[in-house]
Amino acid sequence: MKPEIHPSNYRTVVFKDISCDKSFLTKSCANSKETVQWEDGNSYPLVKVEISNESHPFFTGKMKFVDTAGRIDKFNKKYKK
Repeated sequence: MKPEIHPSNYRTVVFKDISCDKSFLTKSCANSKETVQWEDGNSYPLVKVEISNESHPFFTGKMKFVDTAGRIDKFNKKYKK
């Protein structure tokens, strides 16, 4: 990597897809207050996401609605006409 391109907090983190309970290890600058023990025995910052390639309909070929905040109901109520 070229020097001074990435921020100083660029590190290895675990992303966890909360809709299908899948996790993957990658590098990121995302902030996290939680940590998790990974398969290699090391502890890494944990970033929870609602949708990843494991649960997104484009990648899975399955249509699945993830409504964690009542967004579908709010949309239907707003555009009920």
